[in-house]
Amino acid sequence: MSHQGQSREWNSSAYHRLSQPQVSWGKKVLSRLKLRGDERVLDAGCGTGRLTAELIAALPRGRVVGLDLSRNMLVEARNHLRSKPVSLVAADLLHLPFESAFDGIVSTAAFHWVLDHRRLFVSLRRALLPGGWLQAQCGGGPNLARLRNRVGQLAHTSLYAPYLARFKEPWFFAGNEQSAEMLRDAGFVNVETSVEAAPTVLDDAHEYEEFVRNIILRAHLRQIPSEALRTKFLAELTERATADDPPYSLDYWRLNLSGAVT
Repeated sequence: MSHQGQSREWNSSAYHRLSQPQVSWGKKVLSRLKLRGDERVLDAGCGTGRLTAELIAALPRGRVVGLDLSRNMLVEARNHLRSKPVSLVAADLLHLPFESAFDGIVSTAAFHWVLDHRRLFVSLRRALLPGGWLQAQCGGGPNLARLRNRVGQLAHTSLYAPYLARFKEPWFFAGNEQSAEMLRDAGFVNVETSVEAAPTVLDDAHEYEEFVRNIILRAHLRQIPSEALRTKFLAELTERATADDPPYSLDYWRLNLSGAVT
């Protein structure tokens, strides 16, 4: 597998097991939908399909397409959704293989992994039918600022600098006003955006380390050449998190996005 191929892949079984915070946020997004039950809806960045299953249940006469860049995620989703009516597609959100195909697009915990939101929103707009809608949520604003600051400090120490000092963060955490402007520029109307705090507390040091390894810092850790050094890096971050109030907490912030097309 190429380096590019590796960069898009996840430990999907670990993600499926650990992603309860993302699922809980996603359920709130789904609760905002006003569905007839017969719509064609794209789950953009479906991951392992935990929320896709909820979407399928809400569309008994509709059609759901789950799309993700990671083939590992799609294998896990296929297993999770094997008895359900769904189509699963491997594709890049910046280059969606659809035009005027969906009544709605739903996305949770995915867009912040796409660095070019202007192109992203144009791609999404193109995939929607006239009268279609977007309802999404991703990381935004000061998302994970405390952890990111700690990662940055460690990255510039002598032990990790050869691997991480020049490594650029793999996320784009936009603000609500910036996102609203980009959505309107892409052709969306009735745009609404907001940023909300979503603090998340993990049970203990082991869960914190496992969560940070598999959910947050997978791209960073790929830059570090040995498992021993990766483990040491995570142990140092986990040790710092023990002194937080409460311990093992993550300062998540979620960016809510909605809009329609005419």
